[in-house]
Amino acid sequence: MPSFRTRGFSIHYELHGDGPKTPLLLVMGMGGTCQGWLTVTVPDLIRAGHPCIVFDNRGAGQSEDPGGPFSTAEMAEDARALLDHLGLARAHVLGGFLGGMIAQELALEHPQRLASLVLAGTYARADAKRRAVLDLWKRMVELKVPAEIRIKNRLAWTIGDATMEQEDLIEAMWRFYLRDDAPMDDRVFARQADACIAHDALERLDRIRVPTLVVCGEGDILTPPVLSRQLASRIKDSRLVLLPNAGHLIAAELAPRFNRLVIRFLAEQERDLSPS
Repeated sequence: MPSFRTRGFSIHYELHGDGPKTPLLLVMGMGGTCQGWLTVTVPDLIRAGHPCIVFDNRGAGQSEDPGGPFSTAEMAEDARALLDHLGLARAHVLGGFLGGMIAQELALEHPQRLASLVLAGTYARADAKRRAVLDLWKRMVELKVPAEIRIKNRLAWTIGDATMEQEDLIEAMWRFYLRDDAPMDDRVFARQADACIAHDALERLDRIRVPTLVVCGEGDILTPPVLSRQLASRIKDSRLVLLPNAGHLIAAELAPRFNRLVIRFLAEQERDLSPS
């Protein structure tokens, strides 16, 4: 599988689709790998004509761990380096939770590389409750709580009430995160939590001039709608959409609706990008 080296370590990535439209770079959230995008998001975007680029964040999946702490700004440079490696002047960028924080930094530091920005279930600055939850997840790792229990705890925080009633789906998601999604080194998970806690773009959001869609599940308790409203209020001309009957994992819980929303937004930006 393809990879490239940047600043002394390798990043694993995958390219899917060869459509004629501007590529979409998908940035994974906390604790996941690029495999999480492949079944729920990528197929619909490919059918809509967008080549899709997915990659494993540093230390996750098949990407190497450079060691030591890292920030969302540093992870954004990994994403920028991937665009450089692929020879892409710009791409649409979609990020969820940690991926959304990385995408914010990418839009702030390299706005010319983004055709548009989609922020799903994320925030600009962690409040006391977010810091407490992330610290709890770190402590569970440090205390060697079994992975199956940690994952069930995370699902309780990230899955909406309606979805939780679908026992077969929850069981499938639990098994995916436990067995199919490449396990993450506990140290990397803790560093990701630290990066989420430290992320603070709130006072810089007014510098983002990229067309932006902010999406959140109405039942999201990990990153509740108030945090998405905060993002949208600070990013000029951004659009906010709250999806009912969904929690934090909107891309998985409401995949068809979420994908249609993203595709429509990208189509609007493609029209603006087309020469008159």
